[in-house]
Amino acid sequence: FGGPRPAPAALADAAPASPPQAHSSFFGGPGQGTRQIAELFIAFGLTALIGLEREIQGKSAGVRTQTIVGTASALILLVSKYGFSDVLVDGLVVVDPSRVAAQIVSGIGFLGGGILLRDTQTHKVYNLTSAAEVWAVAAMGLAAACAPWAIIGLGVVIFVVLMVALRALERRFHLKDHPDS
Repeated sequence: FGGPRPAPAALADAAPASPPQAHSSFFGGPGQGTRQIAELFIAFGLTALIGLEREIQGKSAGVRTQTIVGTASALILLVSKYGFSDVLVDGLVVVDPSRVAAQIVSGIGFLGGGILLRDTQTHKVYNLTSAAEVWAVAAMGLAAACAPWAIIGLGVVIFVVLMVALRALERRFHLKDHPDS
């Protein structure tokens, strides 16, 4: 990541290429503009739509769960992208925001695992769709913080249509003997 790193002694002697920026106001730092506020609200709004669909279906991972996961994922990524500007020094300190995104994906796997249920008599697994949705909502929160807004908007539309249409097909053709997720 970023080529060879200087030895620790060289770091102590090196003059900063550009000193960390001091900000005159509490809310004036990088990552605190209207764009980041919009990204957070977009994550909130779009993941709330998915949560609303789950709530209407009477699922345990409803509007609050989905919105918390999606908005928190966006917030974590925004912190990863902008939260360290006061300690960064060009050429000496390098931050890779994708590392935080990868940790969100891993952490959400544990949350999804907590949603799953297995019937010990029939060995059927329940709530798999809800677990997958929580993971997808985290991805949408991450995407909202990266601002490919057209893509995330389309993703939410496709996701909700997919969930409603596929549920209707499953019921119409009796593809499942239990309500999944």
